[in-house]
Amino acid sequence: MINPFSRTFNESELEVFQFLSQVNFFEKLKNIEMARFLPAIHNRKYLKDEVIFFRGDPSQAFYIIKSGKINLTIDIKDSFEVIKELGKIEAFGENALLENTKRIYTAIVATDQAELMVIPHFAIQEVFDSNPKIKAKVMTSLAEYYNENNRRLFKSYKNSFGFFNLGEMFETPQ
Repeated sequence: MINPFSRTFNESELEVFQFLSQVNFFEKLKNIEMARFLPAIHNRKYLKDEVIFFRGDPSQAFYIIKSGKINLTIDIKDSFEVIKELGKIEAFGENALLENTKRIYTAIVATDQAELMVIPHFAIQEVFDSNPKIKAKVMTSLAEYYNENNRRLFKSYKNSFGFFNLGEMFETPQ
């Protein structure tokens, strides 16, 4: 039986949901839950070498790549070292899902142009505040993402024969 009160979505909304359902931070959400983010999503185009944000900036938005490639970099002395290149359907700026955070890397456009979905931090928090189930699902995905990053970090450390001080990762900031 069809529920006459259930929300129906138009074709473009369904396309957005199809796209978002492939992004690891949204994959656990149903269409009706993803719909809460629709009014907040802005599509922006960036050009090659444009900086989307710098390490240390306040985490004001979450980004999803629709086209193009983005380099996540860390600054070492006077240059930037690429730590990861991201492409279509990948997300970055994930710490904007948390409150009062600063960027831990710099994001720079690697291709001639990139088209990104941008969701402002304040809009994410509004959705989370009014929808604890959505927040729980997204936070579970974020925890899984950070767990996988830790796994890769430890593997890299082990493979580099302890070339850097892994203990620094666990120190409490002063």
